[in-house]
Formats: sequence, C-alpha cells, structure tokens
Amino acid sequence: MKINKYQHACFTVESEGKLLVVDPGEWSTDFTPTDNIAAIVITHEHFDHCNSGLISTIFDKNPNVMIISNQSVLNKINLPINKSVVTAGDSLQLEPFALAFFGGQHATIRPNLPLIDNLGVMINGQIYYPGDSFSLPDLPIDILALPISAPWLKFSEAAEFLTTTKPRLAFPTHDAILSDKGKQLLDTMMSSAAEEIGTTYQRLDDTGLDL
Repeated sequence: MKINKYQHACFTVESEGKLLVVDPGEWSTDFTPTDNIAAIVITHEHFDHCNSGLISTIFDKNPNVMIISNQSVLNKINLPINKSVVTAGDSLQLEPFALAFFGGQHATIRPNLPLIDNLGVMINGQIYYPGDSFSLPDLPIDILALPISAPWLKFSEAAEFLTTTKPRLAFPTHDAILSDKGKQLLDTMMSSAAEEIGTTYQRLDDTGLDL
C-alpha cells in the first residue's frame, strides 16, 4: 500500500493498483483525480471535506466508483453514482480495501451549534483517520492521520489523542488554516510528544509513504 497526502484533510491509499480517496474537500486543490479510483470515503458534510465538484470529476473518470459516507452526506450528492450508507460500527469490504467505521459525531465547535454526523475510518486494519473528532476505535492503530488544527481542537487535545492511541507512525492532517510557520511550530511540538511514546511523526505533504 501507499499513502499520499494532499492539502488539508485529503489523502489517498493505493493498493493493488486501485485508489481509495478520503475527504476530497474544497481546499484540497492539489488533488487531481485519476482513472483508478475504486471508492471515496467522506467523513462528514463540511465543505473542507466534501467538494461536490471534485466528486463529480472523480465520477467522470471512474463511473463505477463507490462513495461511502453517512446519509446526510449522500443526500447532498446529486450524481448517478454508486453509494453506500454507513454509520459507526459498520464495516465494508470493497476489494482491495477493508473499511471499518467508528465515532459517529463531529467534535463541538461552539455549544450553540448543532452537532453533525462524523465518521472515523480504519483502512485495512492499519490506517486510522477520525475525521473531525477524536473518536477512538476499538482496534490498535498502526498509522494515524492526526488532525492538528481546526476551530474545534486545541493542541493539548491532539497531543493527548496521539499519546492515547500510540500509533507506530502519525502524519498531520487538517491543517490548511495554518501558515507555514504555524505548521513548523505544531510539527515541532507534536514531534516531541510523539518521541515520548516511541511514535514516528512524519509530514507527508511532499512525499508519499510506502507501506
């Protein structure tokens, strides 16, 4: 398998020549759809995770692609596309990808804003991404896609999530609102937290990760 990270919250997992795309949002402008995309996983409905124009482009190149998300997201996709509704606790096999879903609710942004559905996803029993939450799976995590900056989180929460899950490797995601200096600062701080638990913290913005 290979992981490629794109701007903000989007990343892909490649296995056996097929591609799984996670959270292709409006800020992931460096992601260019290819013609080997088997499935799209969208954790929740916010624009920075779900861009209907980008999904349409993926569909144009991959008419058999499957989009996997909660009902509220799929209600917004007005395309004749294969859809699979999932909730926390569900699992799905779409060769060569085995997916398991956790969580169920977006983290609180403000107390007076209604909470929306959100999914954490485990990919092939190895890669875990919580979406916009710090929901824990009931499985060990080898590789963690770690949100590091958002209106709904603070550094101490992200660091606690990292030290609680204790992955072998973690890479930062959800960081488009940071400046370059902000990324450098949080990477330095998170690297220190990772070192304390024997985890490798590695930014993947400029290079993929072969597993």
